[in-house]
Amino acid sequence: MKNFPLPRIDQDPILKKYLTQYCRLKFGDSWQDPEGKHKIACLDSSDFNSIKNLIGSQKFQLAVHDPPYNMIAFDEMDSSEFVNWCKIWIESSYKILDENSSLYIWLGADQKNHFEPFPEFILMMKETEFKSRSFITMRNQRGYGTQKNWMAVRQELLYYTKGTPKFNIEKVYTDIPKSVKGYYKEVNGNLTENIERSKSDKIRAGNVWIDIQQVFHLREENVNGCFVQKPMKALERIIEVSSNENDWVIDFFAHSGTTTLAAEKLKRNSISVDIEPIYCEISIRRLERYRKTGKFGWQNSNPFEEEILENKELKKYLKSEYKISFDV
Repeated sequence: MKNFPLPRIDQDPILKKYLTQYCRLKFGDSWQDPEGKHKIACLDSSDFNSIKNLIGSQKFQLAVHDPPYNMIAFDEMDSSEFVNWCKIWIESSYKILDENSSLYIWLGADQKNHFEPFPEFILMMKETEFKSRSFITMRNQRGYGTQKNWMAVRQELLYYTKGTPKFNIEKVYTDIPKSVKGYYKEVNGNLTENIERSKSDKIRAGNVWIDIQQVFHLREENVNGCFVQKPMKALERIIEVSSNENDWVIDFFAHSGTTTLAAEKLKRNSISVDIEPIYCEISIRRLERYRKTGKFGWQNSNPFEEEILENKELKKYLKSEYKISFDV
């Protein structure tokens, strides 16, 4: 089936109800990877007892969390309420992370409303035992167009550490060749150029990432129906820099399952959690599809194509509400 997208699942409770019947997990359940590398659980990340029962005594070398931004997706909270909620799962993260570990958090900033909840979140983190390390900006090639303001083309990523974790410096280089010359420095009496002194002929990523394409419908890794999907390349960079093979990675907000997929590709173990059964199912299906086909997403199709084609009521709904054609 060509050109068979799904609309945003989080904005359509009727579609969500239809698709939930095809989910293997209900709230409180967990899925164990038959190969023993990953777990995906349908739990509330702010419930530490549930998280603890899921992970047992396992400690993690890396946590990558992408919580709802409290702006565009999901239910909007008061800023202080949102930060108090974040504080709960941040404290849980500290408890389950290894004594030397890294924490990355994607977090938006609403430039139309005093950049909430970004400043409040940072101040909250100041009161924790995590050490701030970097404020990373990932530049989107596509943004929110406006005629009366600067176009929003960035995503914020905060990097914190616990103890003294690994940082694999050799993995921080992009695919962009170095071309700018003229930065000279005297080393051992010789005047050297910046390219001569570098360990690589490529540009380092730094804390402004300009080389990663955001996910949209033409990308092979696209998962239709998921609104806040993060690029595989971004998760690969984080995992390669801040963990080693066979380390454990945890994600409290699985959504489209990118962390699980990146961990699988890079030979790490992972546990991903999401409160919604439908995103847990998408994460499981995405991992299964990758192992079977080597593909990261569905692009012009979607994770539930087979079930939709067999469900007359659901087909009728999608056709009437979204003008989706089912003509082959």
